[in-house]
Formats: sequence, C-alpha cells, structure tokens
Amino acid sequence: MSEPCQVGLLIETSNAYARGLMSGVAAYVRQHVPWAIFLSESHRGDCSLAWLSHWKGQGLIARIENPKIARFVKQLGIPVVDVSAARLIPSLPWVETDDEKIAQLATEHLLERGFKRFGFCGDHRFNWSRWRQEHFADLIRKRGLFCSIYNSGRAETGYQAGEIEGIAGWVSRLPKPAAIMACYDFQGRKVLNACSQRGIAVPDEVAVLGVDNDEVLCDFAAPPLSSVILNPHRTGYEAAALLARMMDGERIGAEAHRIEPLGVATRQSTDVLAVEDGGVAAAVRFIREHACEGISVKDVLRAVPQSRRSLEERFKKLIGRTPHEEISRVQLNQVKLLLAETDWSLERIAECTGFAHAGYLSSVFRRMSGATPSHYRALNRPKVAGKIL
Repeated sequence: MSEPCQVGLLIETSNAYARGLMSGVAAYVRQHVPWAIFLSESHRGDCSLAWLSHWKGQGLIARIENPKIARFVKQLGIPVVDVSAARLIPSLPWVETDDEKIAQLATEHLLERGFKRFGFCGDHRFNWSRWRQEHFADLIRKRGLFCSIYNSGRAETGYQAGEIEGIAGWVSRLPKPAAIMACYDFQGRKVLNACSQRGIAVPDEVAVLGVDNDEVLCDFAAPPLSSVILNPHRTGYEAAALLARMMDGERIGAEAHRIEPLGVATRQSTDVLAVEDGGVAAAVRFIREHACEGISVKDVLRAVPQSRRSLEERFKKLIGRTPHEEISRVQLNQVKLLLAETDWSLERIAECTGFAHAGYLSSVFRRMSGATPSHYRALNRPKVAGKIL
C-alpha cells in the first residue's frame, strides 16, 4: 500500500475564516484522498516557515500574504494553490472570496433599511478591502447616493487609541443617519468602538455591517455586529480539488476561482429602518419577523391597519419593492441559507420558510434566482460521502 501524499497548509489558525478554509480542505480529504496534512499554528502573514524547511511534500495550499512567503513558496518546486487575495505569485491558481457579490449583499442589506447616506471603513493594506470598497462605493453612487470612504490599517490586531480616534472623527462628520460597511468584522468592531467613544447611537444614528460573520467577534461586539456570511468551507474544498488535479499532472491556469457569500447575519448593529413613514416601517418590521410563517399582504394589513393601495404605493417608493415582493425576498434569503448550511430536504425547508409545499418553493426559487434549489445547493455546499456538508 502506497504512502499518502504529504500536503501542507500554510494557513493561519488565528481566525474563523482561515479555520473555515481548513475545514473545507478536511472535507475534501475525507471524501477523495488520504492526504497526510501538515499544518503549523500561526497568524495572518506569519513568516515562521521553519517547519517547511525540511519538509518533503507533494503539494501546498497557502495564504501567500507577503513577499517573504512568496519567495519561499516559489523555491519549493511543487504544485501550489493560493487562497490569498494578495496575488503575490500571479502564475498560481487562486481561490478567493467574490468581493463584488459581498459588496452587492451589503448594499442591498443597507438600502433595504432605508438609508440614503453611506460610508465604507476599510484597511488599505489588503486587496480584498480595496475591492470591496470599490464595488460598494460604485453601487451606492450608481443609485445617486452619498458614500464616504475612510481607510485605516495601522495594526493587524488590537485597538490603538489613534486609530479609533481617527475613525471616530470620520464617523462624527458623516451626515446622519448613515450606514457603514466595514471591510471585515475586526474593522466593524473598531467602528462600533468609535461610535461609543463619541456617543453616536448604533443603529439609530449609524448602522454598521461587517464581513466574515465571525460569530464570537460579532456577538461580543456592543451592540452585536451584523455581518456578511462568507463560505470559507467551500473555498477550502475547491482549493483542495484544484491541488489534487495539479498533483495528478493536470496543468491549471492562473484564473481566479471566486466563491460567493451566503447571505447576511442580521444583528442589532443594523436592526433599524431609517424611514420616517411609521406605517411602512411597522409593515417592514412585521414582514421581516413573520415572512417565513407563510404570511400574506392581508396579514400585514391586519397587523398594521391602513389602506392596501396607500401602503403599496408608499412601500414601493421607500423600499423599492411591493409588500408581496418583500415577503418573497425574505423567504428566499432564508431558503438560500438553509440550502447552503444544512442537508435538510426541500420539503422540510419549504415547511420552515412558509411555502405550501416543495414544488411551489422550487418554482418561486427558480423564478426569482434563475437557478433550481438543487443547483444552488450544489454550487454552495460541496458534496461529501453522499451527503451535503
């Protein structure tokens, strides 16, 4: 019996996104190949490469975050898949987040809350932050709306007083109410700390949205931080699949393999509706709380008594959708999350999201998303050992 291939993971172990990458690699290994995995405890951009100096491996999945790591990886002479946005070795295939889709989700989430003024708080050191900024600002400005940009990035970790003070000054100058997209959850927490320092009410004066959905970071924020949900598990799985093909001798080009986000986890930091029409605000809140119970517009009108025609006209003007479309949108977003994050049958998902039966759910899903539920699931959750992970 041949010895298993030795595959190294040059991925930090210090954050939830990176651990999600590793879980995706592990899922691929369980299904396909008996790789012997080599991994060292590290943080982002860790230049401690001693463990690789005498390692005789056949393949590597790496977060190539700085020139020192890039030089070292080039010398290995083995197949490598890059899972960093830095792109320091352009000839390598790479698997990364789809930053345009992340910005789209963030834009939709904040626009749905009625905001007309926006900000982006980024970290200029990272490509993924710059790309998210560019897409977010472009989407906001295409709506004819205001978007202010602020970039920091003095320290990888921690909350230096000067950095928080700089963010606080920027947030204070924003016209209120405003909604801010932070490039990732750590930056979102800095924005929340800055708001607290200046006595700015979150989410009433400023709503804040992060990226990564690191649940520990988000839940310990004050208030808890809403965040775009990424799919690092699939990213790691796809990287492992590419590496396996390369180790089998296949030539893989340097094209990008971008992985879409799954949705938005709404917490207190964006749990607000910035519209002055109390009737529309109450209707939106009722829909978002009860859409997956199978409600109709009649149920909305019973909960928030008013003329149906008047509500629909004002709702369309302020939210950009009719009440019925908003009910369907909330249901569909929950269906997408359940398809991606569970192995539930379509019948069970239909029951939990307010659809009469699986066939009707499938029809609505295809009409609204352009894909069947099974196709969406296949794209967003790799199959392992006969089941969806």
